[in-house]
Amino acid sequence: MKTTVTMKTKKIISSAILAFALFTGISSFAQNVVEVAVGSENHTTLIAAVKAAGLVDTLTEAGPFTVFAPTNAAFDKLPKGTVASLLEPANLKTLQGILTYHVVAGKIDSKAVVAAIKAGKGKAVLTTVQGGTLTASLKGENVMVTHEKGGVATITAVDLDASNGIVHVIDTVLMHK
Repeated sequence: MKTTVTMKTKKIISSAILAFALFTGISSFAQNVVEVAVGSENHTTLIAAVKAAGLVDTLTEAGPFTVFAPTNAAFDKLPKGTVASLLEPANLKTLQGILTYHVVAGKIDSKAVVAAIKAGKGKAVLTTVQGGTLTASLKGENVMVTHEKGGVATITAVDLDASNGIVHVIDTVLMHK
């Protein structure tokens, strides 16, 4: 009887060790900001644009980055033909400018965004890697992001953690001047 308990105990311990190894192995291979978006069926247009713009390598670097990731529905709000036109090689610089306008240097989680808004008396100005600015504010409990052309995006999902930053999902494509 003692041997059975010992064998059973060894199996349980072995299973626990294997589970721990698998769990920690997965944790040590956290996804970067691009892989977070690739894993979402709601961001296929964004990923196609990032690939067309040649920004995959840049956004997989160490960072950290805060990415405001527009959904497919956000891209669908643009005038008909806009996305197809932006994906053409002749519009590479424009596409790169639009996409890098959605990225802020540093890892800014939702608590930090809200704290910055409160510290700024209702507004937080964020400088994008493109060089433009975004203005974050609160509307009720929602964080709104206003772009330079005056349009407003709502952050619909926050704090999607990545190995090189963080992703916040937005419902509108941000446009710079």
